[in-house]
Amino acid sequence: MNVYLVGLELIRCPKCKNVDPIIPNLRGLLQFLALAVLEKPWRLTGEEIRYLRKYLRMTGEQFASHLGVDKTTLSKWENDRDPVGEPSDRLIRAVTLTMGEGLKASIEEIVRKFPEIRGALRACRYNIDTETQQVEYA
Repeated sequence: MNVYLVGLELIRCPKCKNVDPIIPNLRGLLQFLALAVLEKPWRLTGEEIRYLRKYLRMTGEQFASHLGVDKTTLSKWENDRDPVGEPSDRLIRAVTLTMGEGLKASIEEIVRKFPEIRGALRACRYNIDTETQQVEYA
């Protein structure tokens, strides 16, 4: 996943010239990213499915069990060897919304957007403005 964070404060080391971002609320940022993935209007990529599974802190076997698929099917989806079908895409989103920490408040809003999900599988770049908490899909 290509994620670009805008508006972060940076620390620069005068000796080695290394630049590191200051992320004051990492948990909140990871939650915001999960919501951005769930709201994306295209089918999920393997990398995004893996991110959502890890956000739920589940193994492949656990997540596959919740989706009613074999763990090899999930592995093929996560590694982009087999595209996820539209019904499975929606189920992944619904399971993540229901079980993900801090996501329940967004269930209705995001599920109402399910009809807008375009059938095409499309990777996108997430431009996240950390100050305004806005996401732009590019």
